[in-house]
Amino acid sequence: MRWFDDPALRRTVTAELNKGEARNSLARAVAFHRLGRFRDRGLENQQTRAAALNLVTAAIILFNCRYLGHAVEEMRRRGSQIDPAMLSRLSPLGWDRINLTGDYVWSDHLDLDANGLMPLLIKPLP
Repeated sequence: MRWFDDPALRRTVTAELNKGEARNSLARAVAFHRLGRFRDRGLENQQTRAAALNLVTAAIILFNCRYLGHAVEEMRRRGSQIDPAMLSRLSPLGWDRINLTGDYVWSDHLDLDANGLMPLLIKPLP
């Protein structure tokens, strides 16, 4: 009954469900070549695939966290006011800038900053 009576509870639960769905979408995108399904019959092979999937998704999340943190710091350095409520809504579960398939280009001439990160393309806030 609390669910029906408490709009804040509904928002909180919906936000948490959305986070879970976003993580599942990321895992499906990483494991797309098998349609996100483990087809191995042996338990050990299934566990190995699950562990590898968790490792890759965790690496993507870490990569995104580093860049999100770097972007927030850079925006603050440039004098932008950032609402803390908006920071709580950032999600490191996106993969649109990560090449999951296709050609991988390795270059010795990457333009990296002192932290080893690629430069940010930050647009001013409206």
